[in-house]
Amino acid sequence: MRERWAGVGWRARLEVMSKSKLSGKSPTHYTTAKGGARKILPPDPESLIGYAKLLKLRSKAESTQLDYLRYVRRIATRHGGDPSELTEAQVREHILHLKAAHGYSPSSMRTAVSALSGYYNMHLGRAWKLFDLVSSPSAKTLPMVLTREEVARLFSVIYTPRFLTVFRFIYACGLRIGEAVQLEVGDLRIKGRARIRLAKGNKDREVPVPPVIWQELQEFWKTHRHPKFIFPGVGRTWRDGVSSLATLATAPEPMCVGSIQRCMRLAVAAARLPKGTVVHTLRHSYATHMLDEGVSIRLISAYLGHARIETTLVYLHLTVVNEASARDAIARILPPRPALASSVQVTHLLPPTSK
Repeated sequence: MRERWAGVGWRARLEVMSKSKLSGKSPTHYTTAKGGARKILPPDPESLIGYAKLLKLRSKAESTQLDYLRYVRRIATRHGGDPSELTEAQVREHILHLKAAHGYSPSSMRTAVSALSGYYNMHLGRAWKLFDLVSSPSAKTLPMVLTREEVARLFSVIYTPRFLTVFRFIYACGLRIGEAVQLEVGDLRIKGRARIRLAKGNKDREVPVPPVIWQELQEFWKTHRHPKFIFPGVGRTWRDGVSSLATLATAPEPMCVGSIQRCMRLAVAAARLPKGTVVHTLRHSYATHMLDEGVSIRLISAYLGHARIETTLVYLHLTVVNEASARDAIARILPPRPALASSVQVTHLLPPTSK
């Protein structure tokens, strides 16, 4: 199923979701069954419109607002009516349905439960204990990390300048994909540093930019000279190739995250990289390789924008240098293996008994 709002920016989506409902116009969100025609969903009920306003009032991230509204719409669509009329038992059954039928990941389940909890308990004033009972712990897995040779191999199979530049920028600064595409001309005001605005948790931070990446960003911007974005979007004309560069200077939105993810999937296959390699893997690789080079873990934590240094500590398990140091340390403290004669009996190893 395609994302309902795939061609619309975050801000535009939220504006349409609120304004169209308040003005009484026809709904603009759709769903498309695989292999079927696009179907218009019924208008959002007043309770959901009010929930959208509450999410804005609480200054939730725009992507979070969209996710929360989507999860409430799903329970409304499944039951064919206003979700505010459902009982706690029906919502409980729906959560079990999400786990059993859709196989949601622990992260998706936590988002769905948070969305429903906010709608029923916070917005509608219910005092349901159901949401406190749901547990979706994530497995404690180590993040995927590429070797330096694999990173170089990835870059070697990307031939489109805008994709190569954004991938190298993400790796060189340890950025999230959304942080990279939102980079603006004014964010590079100080040479050698990039300002990352309103990142996760609505926090600003600055990260060092290597000279070679700084030069690449400048050269790429000169190809389009957009007044705002370093990575402007090409819209639906991206298949036109070089001719689409003419549209970059007037693009209303930054580069599409989905196009970067699609390029990564193709590049991973071409470079024969490990299964599970995604754009975010470059961020993990950045942190690990910086630790290999001896950069302070507190500095790396600040560059990554982590709220807690414990989040950054996971990369200590992945560094080649630390692993080699641990092996060397163990080799130094381990006593040599004694030479044993073939005739040694097990009884000879026991301490003598006192008489």
